Amino acid sequence: MTPDALAAMHGAAFAHAPWSARDFAAFLTDPTISLATTPHGFALLRVVLDEAEILTIAVTPSAQGQGHGASLLAQVLAQAKARGAAHVFLEVAAYNAPARALYDRAGFVQTGLRKGYYVRPDATPVDALVLECRLA
Repeated sequence: MTPDALAAMHGAAFAHAPWSARDFAAFLTDPTISLATTPHGFALLRVVLDEAEILTIAVTPSAQGQGHGASLLAQVLAQAKARGAAHVFLEVAAYNAPARALYDRAGFVQTGLRKGYYVRPDATPVDALVLECRLA
């Protein structure tokens, strides 16, 4: 996927805070970053030494709830393990019940809370839950 395609898909999935094509171009040149894709979504993973962070998982709104997020999550967890990560971190908005359920099924547990982390225009800031999954 090109940086423009990634930015368009991210913008559709996260209308309140989309990343730009320039952001994605920088990610794609970073050797610590891995990209996983499906026809309807993508995920970005950063691995540094034995730690990994899922930077984003984006699925187009029309394809949500059809298993694309689970497929992307499985891909990045496999990539993290293959690159030597012992655990994977991510942040998720406290109100995002479908994503939280996906991460719970994958074995993620809450290890932190970032109060008011996600700022949305014309809305109350939303807490971010910091989740961790230990890889076998």
